[in-house]
Amino acid sequence: MKKTILSTTALALLGSMAMADGHAVVRLGTEGAYAPWNFINDDGEVDGFERELGDELCIRAELTCEWVTNEWDSIIPNLVSGNYDVIMAGMSITEERDEVIDFSENYSQPDPSSFLAMSADVDLATGVIAAQSGTIQASYIASTDATLLEFATPDETIAAVKNGEADAVLADASFLAPVADAEADLSIVDGADVLLGGGVAAGVRESDTELRDKLTAAIQSMKADGSLNELIVKWEIGVPFE
Repeated sequence: MKKTILSTTALALLGSMAMADGHAVVRLGTEGAYAPWNFINDDGEVDGFERELGDELCIRAELTCEWVTNEWDSIIPNLVSGNYDVIMAGMSITEERDEVIDFSENYSQPDPSSFLAMSADVDLATGVIAAQSGTIQASYIASTDATLLEFATPDETIAAVKNGEADAVLADASFLAPVADAEADLSIVDGADVLLGGGVAAGVRESDTELRDKLTAAIQSMKADGSLNELIVKWEIGVPFE
């Protein structure tokens, strides 16, 4: 891993505020496993839509930033604990999450959630559906008559379908579409998309209102000049803002 990617253990030793040349460093936490939103490239660097967006937001907000990675299932607790300052990890705004952390203005509209399966006539109503734990998709499946099979990582949900553990996987369309293109045996189930969540935003601790407002102002400026839509189109993240 490059210097910009620190383990959660190392971050805990740094305390609640990192410093660089005497200035506070805003640490941006991401999963690094959910392309095209965020992933680790061949050079060991955080890459993707949120890397490019986050770097630009930090420039506009005049913040000194660095990227760190954290597993999805503990990404909110480790934000609250001070291991980093911002979550940018394809996290949708939900009422449940908003009770624990605060959100900037959304930088993506709700991305349709799609089902990926090995058969077009898969039983989505009562079958076994895989989803990443702690996601809006997992919560949705749990509210239906289908059987929810949860996994810690997105790749494990895909593997569950391929090896027959699950009939289908539910995840963001932007994540599943490239998988369907690359895997001849897998395809998106037509006409089964669902719209979940209130769009994707940066998560911050509830006490960090000044940081939240700086990020929101930067997001608004990118919406106003069209640069956010350019990134959305480039990385094929849902629908651009009007």
